[in-house]
Amino acid sequence: MNSQTDLVSLPETSNHSQFVEWLRSVAPYIHAFRNKTFVVAFGGELVKEGGLNALVQDLALLHAMGMQIVLVHGSRPQVEEQLQLHRVVSDFALGMRITDLRALEAAKEAAGEVRLDIEAAISQGLPNTPMAHARISIISGNFVTARPVGILEGVDFQHTGVVRKIDADSLRQSLSSRKMVLLSPLGFSPTGEAFNLSMEDVASSVAIALRADKLIFLTEMPGIADEEGDLRRELSLEEAQQIHETMLQESDEASYLKHAIRACRGGVPRAHMVPYSLDGSVLLELFLHDGVGTMISYENLESLREAASDDVGGILQLIEPLETDGTLVRRGRHQIERDIDHFSVIEHDGVLFGCAALYPYPQDRIGEMACLTVAPEAQGSGDGERLLKRIEQRARARGLNRIFVLTTRTEHWFLKRGFVKATVEDLPEDRRKFYNFQRRSLVLMKQL
Repeated sequence: MNSQTDLVSLPETSNHSQFVEWLRSVAPYIHAFRNKTFVVAFGGELVKEGGLNALVQDLALLHAMGMQIVLVHGSRPQVEEQLQLHRVVSDFALGMRITDLRALEAAKEAAGEVRLDIEAAISQGLPNTPMAHARISIISGNFVTARPVGILEGVDFQHTGVVRKIDADSLRQSLSSRKMVLLSPLGFSPTGEAFNLSMEDVASSVAIALRADKLIFLTEMPGIADEEGDLRRELSLEEAQQIHETMLQESDEASYLKHAIRACRGGVPRAHMVPYSLDGSVLLELFLHDGVGTMISYENLESLREAASDDVGGILQLIEPLETDGTLVRRGRHQIERDIDHFSVIEHDGVLFGCAALYPYPQDRIGEMACLTVAPEAQGSGDGERLLKRIEQRARARGLNRIFVLTTRTEHWFLKRGFVKATVEDLPEDRRKFYNFQRRSLVLMKQL
């Protein structure tokens, strides 16, 4: 292989610059998504309509870029086919299938059929595709523990279930060894009883358990439309919830949106609904700025913002426990009021759940991040990460190229997020003068 054309068929010379610009435009996304976890969920309709091979090609490409992929498939049309073969009429209530023994057997057969189709498509070596000769290992297993729906409004749903627990540790081990994971809409109780689950329930539960970076639903509809029928490209959680309340709750659209909201509330930063009828829709959604479907975002302008004078009381309430136990240096109300412009806050329903401050030293092109605090009830939801990213954004906007923190108890949290150990001598001169040698705080620094 010694020529450019061995690698890729280049466009005409007049289009070279366009090609280079395109490649440069997607490179930041590729870098940002590497080692990120995506849960990709799709119904059996995609398989029935012949969209499986194209999807597998796209997922293989993402996998080759270093993204960790969990696939969750549905099998509703395949279940219907099995029931029709046995001349059994489907029974539904409250938007869910009533799964008797015959329907449970049909669900098992259908899930097995779809799973084998997916495994075969991934195992075929992807000939005559951009991922020719790529070899991908895929793992399936009993990762989902379920419980029965039970009796609702007088209806016994029998073997219809909901997710009770996800074996997240085993899933992470499989993903870390460069395996793709495939989950079916079936779950098992600790006593070995099988339950028929919804694809949406499995997908959102897995995304929450793994703290996935994205949940992507491949849907029959193009996304969520507004009153004029135009596609809503992005929705905040609050907007998504308001739209969901106006929907027919038994519709597929409502089910997708319900579980997208659930995932975001559970700590997944982004949930997407993209049409499977559009070739390459997953790639287009990920690598185009505006995407091709609807994205539901955990963050919105009302929840992550710069602090105002009205936030002083909330900030004091957040940091006071950490000042008391010595994690943070004490700051009085007067100091917080004076420095309020340095703070960013996370707010939910009018209550502050997190804060952080940036103190710039422009002459040294460096800034100090201080008072990074998340309320105990919100810890583990990713609010700390979001505040850190906001401070980094503010620092870059000020022309700073480094930030540092002084910490006595949270060293490992910062080290995991790109900070490295530094010394007091690495601090700006104006900051060294006020370093408290009695606290012996560690100096951690990050290049922006």
